[in-house]
Amino acid sequence: MFWADRLAKEIIGRYQPSGAKPIVIRDEKTVSGRIHVGAMRGVLIHGTISEALAEQGISNVFMYELNDFDAFDTVPVYLDAEKFTPYLGKPLFAVPSPDAGTKSYADYFGQEFADVIKKTGYVPQFHSSISAYRSGKYNDIIKKALENVGSIRTIYEEVSGGTRAEEWLPIMMICEQCGKIATTRAVSFDGNIVHYMCDQEASGAKGCGFEGAGSPFDGKAKLPWKVEWAAKFSVFDVAVEGEGKDLSTKGGARDVANHISRQVFKREPPFDVPYEHFLIGGKKMSTSKGRGSSAREIANLMPPKIFRLALLSKEITQAFNFDPEGDTIPMLYDQYDKLAEGYQTIQDDDYARLFEFVHPGRALPPAGTFFPRFSQVAFLVQMPHLNLEREVATLKGGELTSADKQELAERATYAKKWLAEYAPEKFVFTLQETLPEAAKNLSELQKKALSELQNYLKTSEKMPSGEEIQQKLHQIKETLAIQPQDLFGALYLSFLGKSYGPKIGWFLSVLDKEFVVKRLQEAIA
Repeated sequence: MFWADRLAKEIIGRYQPSGAKPIVIRDEKTVSGRIHVGAMRGVLIHGTISEALAEQGISNVFMYELNDFDAFDTVPVYLDAEKFTPYLGKPLFAVPSPDAGTKSYADYFGQEFADVIKKTGYVPQFHSSISAYRSGKYNDIIKKALENVGSIRTIYEEVSGGTRAEEWLPIMMICEQCGKIATTRAVSFDGNIVHYMCDQEASGAKGCGFEGAGSPFDGKAKLPWKVEWAAKFSVFDVAVEGEGKDLSTKGGARDVANHISRQVFKREPPFDVPYEHFLIGGKKMSTSKGRGSSAREIANLMPPKIFRLALLSKEITQAFNFDPEGDTIPMLYDQYDKLAEGYQTIQDDDYARLFEFVHPGRALPPAGTFFPRFSQVAFLVQMPHLNLEREVATLKGGELTSADKQELAERATYAKKWLAEYAPEKFVFTLQETLPEAAKNLSELQKKALSELQNYLKTSEKMPSGEEIQQKLHQIKETLAIQPQDLFGALYLSFLGKSYGPKIGWFLSVLDKEFVVKRLQEAIA
């Protein structure tokens, strides 16, 4: 059973939903900078669970929080450090936007990420952290947390081994004087008012020394992370919420939040969905440190169906390593093509379900659509003398349908973008206008092999097919006892100026016959 269907079945079994009250599925991301693509795995896992439940007729709401109330703790490498350093320690919603057209730093990067989510075909209910605090949603639970500080301190110590001083309070006040939240220390709570000192060093900032008192309600303060996570389960009536594996370990953040939820807020935690990370080049990414590729950059490299495939194809307990500068994108297209090929005959298979889920709105391609290999399209778009549709029609062995043309145009667009921005050298080819220097030092055996191929082409009425050329080359290889790398390498050097390339028979078959014969003559001269 496909993982989303399996989880939907378990969720239905736990909650026995009646339909009167929608199941709330929740996810969030702190907008501390340009959000990395790894955050999209949580979006797609939660969003796909929402889709699977909806298919079962289960009413549900997918909520996504753009967390703008955390402290600004690092100036990303792509921003002006001199301009933004003075805002360290302040809430993200209070940091100015890098762009004058957006009201805050958090709104700027939050909107960018929300646009990526929408482009991928998910439309959750977005909200910001500060808006929920200011609306009073947290007031009751803040008071409950402050009144049960002893229990929370005990949970920290017993569950995670962390200690909190006797005077510690689970609240972070915004300093009335400097506006920072990371540098304040709550001293006491009398039931309505919190007394605090702004005398800490945190998030790259120093406290201003102010001593103040004020209400912790209506957005004037926030709960610390693990307490806040537990609070959100109650505030938003969450039924399903997962997290990355680093947060789901015994004694980790989710474990602490679960205990606080049960023991302090008297609520059973949501159905948990721990998942592995989406890696770039084998590394977990950081939003604020600028490591990894942003969600927007990677989403722009692929159509939504391929982006979804990258994020959904693995079991949620398996990591996916995405390398835009390697073979990942061509391999994803190959995987998609295999799914498409098998979809019509394997309706009940897990991979058929995956094929359905990767298409936003279940907008599946028409049956019989021809899918040229992405690597072949990537080669063809680099050959300006070739007519793309005509060459792909030759590969298909028939006229292209409107669906075929639409798919081809999409692949060509993304192939050009990938080639221009990320593709490794082995995928980048330029048909050389003159004989490359590297092809002027071929061995006599290599020249003899090219001469045999030239004679074969001369005697052919028209340019042979890729398969026919490939068969001839294998015959030449056997007859002359030449090593494959020497034979094919000589051809690649003669036409591309490098020792490797696409499948040689197919490559030569799409070139003008007279051009090929002339180039072979130059190489053997």
